[in-house]
Amino acid sequence: MNVNIIDIEHGLRRVLDEFQEAAQLSPGNIFVIGCSTSEVAGQHIGTAGTIEIAERLFAVFQSFKEKTGIHLAFQCCEHLNRAIVLEKKVVLQRNLEPVSVIPVANAGGSMATYAYNNMEDAIVVESIQADAGIDIGDTLIGMHLKAVAVPIRSEVKEIGYAHITMAKTRPKLIGGERAVYRSTEGARNCT
Repeated sequence: MNVNIIDIEHGLRRVLDEFQEAAQLSPGNIFVIGCSTSEVAGQHIGTAGTIEIAERLFAVFQSFKEKTGIHLAFQCCEHLNRAIVLEKKVVLQRNLEPVSVIPVANAGGSMATYAYNNMEDAIVVESIQADAGIDIGDTLIGMHLKAVAVPIRSEVKEIGYAHITMAKTRPKLIGGERAVYRSTEGARNCT
């Protein structure tokens, strides 16, 4: 299927703007990205990945990073057990343990491969606990989000032909009915 790359870029920018308005990510937060470029192009996940789509989406994500001060984390495909591509400085700051693998299009996915080759000093880790994320094409990023995920909705439902799901996280609410919570993290903000 033919997909308009300009529409994809525009849609992703709009989604990320809406996401930031709702989630209010802070500098230093980790934002995990799962993306099937096959699904974006209208094909079945893992069957028709494209570096061209990955390149264009990566540029939009980089712009989002620069605007918000967040860290980007790109999820590999299931062939690498959904490992994560991060910048080395984030791995060191968070005391994460690197794994020995280099993503390639057929074992890692086009998006993670492009990110690995274009991020500053990229490293792969087995897992993270991200503050928020976007899943483009039902790649299942939930394993990399902190324990309490809160869905974020957008008027844009697809990037290209790929379904999108987004979430931010919040701390767990513990203590029952007598507990007192700070207003920014409390029950009043649960969705």
